[in-house]
Parts: sequence; C-alpha cells; structure tokens
Amino acid sequence: MPQKTTLSIIKADVGSIAGHQVVHPRLEEIARESLEEAKSMGILEDFYVTHCGDDLELIMTHRLGCDSPKVHELAWLTFQKGAKAAEEMHLYGAGQDLLVDAFSGNVRGLGPGSAEIEFNERPAEPVAIFMMDKTEPGTFNLPIYRIFADPFCSAGLVIDTAMHEGFRFEVWDIRAHRRAFFDTPEETYDLLAFIGTKGQYVIKRVFARSDKVPEDEPVACMSTDKLSHIAGKYVGKDDPVALVRSQSGLPAMGEILEGWSWPFLAAGWNRGSHNGPVMLVTMKDNRVSRFDGPPRVLGLGFQISDGKLVGPVDLFDDPAFEPARRQAAELADYMRRHGPFEPHRLPMDEMEYTTMPQLMAKTKDRWEDVD
Repeated sequence: MPQKTTLSIIKADVGSIAGHQVVHPRLEEIARESLEEAKSMGILEDFYVTHCGDDLELIMTHRLGCDSPKVHELAWLTFQKGAKAAEEMHLYGAGQDLLVDAFSGNVRGLGPGSAEIEFNERPAEPVAIFMMDKTEPGTFNLPIYRIFADPFCSAGLVIDTAMHEGFRFEVWDIRAHRRAFFDTPEETYDLLAFIGTKGQYVIKRVFARSDKVPEDEPVACMSTDKLSHIAGKYVGKDDPVALVRSQSGLPAMGEILEGWSWPFLAAGWNRGSHNGPVMLVTMKDNRVSRFDGPPRVLGLGFQISDGKLVGPVDLFDDPAFEPARRQAAELADYMRRHGPFEPHRLPMDEMEYTTMPQLMAKTKDRWEDVD
C-alpha cells in the first residue's frame, strides 16, 4: 500500500522591510537553504517557499504525518534563522511571531500558524493553498462555507452525485478550547449560527461524506492560532493559512475560486483593530500598503504527485478577478471614511488585546456614576 502524503504549511512573521510591507528576499533564501538540507536528509519530500505580505510561508510535503516533531522543529529552526538575519538587517518586527524561546514538540502555541492534511493521493491530487495577511483565522469561515456548503457557489452540490451528500465541518471554539461537528446540508442553520461569530468560532477542518474520499481524511484544513490568546496582548494579526483539496467528488478548482469572488469584510487591517475588505492579490502585488492592508489573500495551486509539488499556479492572476479587486478598493475607501468609528474600528470587546485597555486605565478616574 502506498505511503500517505502529508501536506503542511507553516508560517510566521520573522521580519519585514519598511514596516509591515513585505518579507525580505534574504529570509526566503535562508528558508530555501534550510528546507533543501532537510530534503537531502529525507525529512521532506518537497517544498516551496514564498511569502504573503510580511509572513514567511513554508509549504512542505513529507511522509511523517501531521504534527510531526521533526517537521515542526525544522520550521521552528528555519524561522529562528530568518529572525536572526532579520535582526542583523534591523528589519521591522524581527522574530515577531516567535513568542517563546524553546521548541516543545510542535509549533502550536508557540506563535507560528500551521495547517496540515495527511491523505492517500488520488490518481490526480489538485490542491489550493490560501495565505492571508492582516486578518484573523475566522476570515476563512465565509469562503470555506461557500465552497463546501453553498450551491450558489459550488454547483457540484446540486449536480455532482459525489458531492450531493454534503460535507462535515469541524468547528473550534478558540476561546473555550472545544470543538463540534456539523453535517451539511441538514445542519446548515446550526453551523451558520456559530461560524458567523468568526472571532470565536472558526472552521478547522472539512470532511467529505461521500465514498470518494475516506471519511477520516480532511479535504480542507485551516490554521486557528490566535497570537493574542497565546501572548496575552496584541503582537500582530494571526494571518491564517488554509489547504483545500479539489476535484473528483470535491469542489472543482473553479468552484473553490468562486468562493473568493467578492470582497467580504474581515477584522484586522491597521493595528489589528479595523474591519476591511479582503482583497485578492497575485504574486506581483503580494505585499501590504494602504493602512497596512487592506486584508488580503494569496492563492497558489499545485498538483501533488508522489509527494512532489507540481506548480504553482498563481490562482488569482486572472482578469476575471479585477471587478472584485476594484470593489475591494472602493470598500476600503468607504470603510476608511469612518475613521475611529465603528463599524470600521472593531467593537470594544474585540479590542481587549490592543492598546485600548491601557487607554481605558489612563482615564478610569474621570468616570463617575450618573443617577
């Protein structure tokens, strides 16, 4: 029986040029050298290094399963090498996402974000990898719901018998550290009741309910790491990542991309304190700018072939997405005109890990009871 393949993406902000703009090419070069050495040692089957804004992204294939200490330690040490170089170059936010001093088995809870899927490769195994910057893990809730549960997005839910049975969503409550499973279509309303509160309930994995894919193999996985929950203060946005498998009983790649065809609003943007439109970007526009944003997503497509990465395809590099980009720019204008007022600025209960508590403490003696 062929060995299972594990696809892992692990990311971290270890330093950037000109504020939060973009990863320095030297850091990507260091990461490639580190992963190439690991590949020669048999730890990795293949890898691809890139960035999304100021986040260094490590895309890796291997045979060691999810949460492999070897793979996670490799990523951790790679990020440490990058952070050291960032410090030497006096880059902004050097080592920002490395919140502890020592590695302890895997990167969960240490600062970097990760998403992983272990699976038996199908005859053709296309995958989409989505990387976000200046936003939070729950930002994936809406597009992932649309891709796997909305027939107005994915026509296969109606006309493909292999998709007609629907999908199972694994939802995490990232504040209470618990999870629940919801089956669509029959539990769609129960699912939506939770994932609409995207600051607390986030989709972690999706499973197929047909026999085209084994029921224990995820067909999508998202990172759920909240830096502020780990550090107890605001240290930067979480900038989540996602892996989505495609075709042959799963949403077609075109249906997956349709899930991103309009610029919905997400929390994050400047100082992690504002709502703004999610802008689709290509590799050539893969950096942040206006108001440290707007929140953005980069998509890369690969084929997985005997553990090797074939690609990538720059998934949003198509004129078909220009209307969505223009609308995102217009929405950015509209939201920015609110200045420090909601709904552009986040509600007070979502500002608890920013500098707002310090400002509240500064003025606490000015407040008096009113009859």
